Amino acid sequence: MEKYDVQFKKRFGQNFLKDPTIVKRIVDVSGVTDQSLVVEVGPGGAILTRELASRAGNVLAYEIDEDLRDELDKRLSSFDNVKVLFQDFLESNLESDIQNYSYDKLFFISNVPYYITTPILMKIIFSKLHFHKIVMMVQKEVGDRFSTSPGNREYGSITVLLNYYYDVKKEFVVSRKQFIPEPNVDSVIVSFTEKENKLPLTDSVFFEKVIRDSFQFKRKNIKNNLKNYNLEIVESVLKSYGFDLNARAEMLDVKVFVDLANALYKNK
Repeated sequence: MEKYDVQFKKRFGQNFLKDPTIVKRIVDVSGVTDQSLVVEVGPGGAILTRELASRAGNVLAYEIDEDLRDELDKRLSSFDNVKVLFQDFLESNLESDIQNYSYDKLFFISNVPYYITTPILMKIIFSKLHFHKIVMMVQKEVGDRFSTSPGNREYGSITVLLNYYYDVKKEFVVSRKQFIPEPNVDSVIVSFTEKENKLPLTDSVFFEKVIRDSFQFKRKNIKNNLKNYNLEIVESVLKSYGFDLNARAEMLDVKVFVDLANALYKNK
């Protein structure tokens, strides 16, 4: 088991893995090769970073905690294919940071701080980069939300957005006992594989807006949530899928939202 001689900081959501077998499983799931570039956020004690570096061509890691610099330098000293940027990933210019790397496929693999899971995914989705696969450790209930299907209470705007861009799969559960310090919840490894044949979309920003507006009041129906849109168009699209304006957003599949966004954008 990995041991850490560091001061853990709650404000950064620091919970470090201690079991190397879990780390190996995470990298196995990713399918990383020696021609790959991997982006990691929150290397922490470098247990995952070292395994990534042993298999990938290069690893670019972002660490917000400057106090971990000496620890990471020590733990990564035997690897010449790892670069750690001590900055906030959410404030970074990712496109610029990776422009000088040569790789065949781009991956994002990380045990991310739980409190910024969704912002990280949004940054990745709306970057101009094409990540072949994303493998993240998230809270178990968040993993359920990402991978659920229409009609389930966990189904929300983030579910729709992620499932438009990726094939989402829950890989395996990680017990809270595998971390130092021990968090209050179990975790799950979730993989996101980029879809090769996405449904045609007129405008991605407008698509996201329609989705978020559709879910803005969870207990209200589409008629109420999209009352500021052309409801005749909305009703027409819904009818083509066997729904009406009384349907709630949680009942609608990704393709319904695609058609809604395209039809509404065309008639703006």
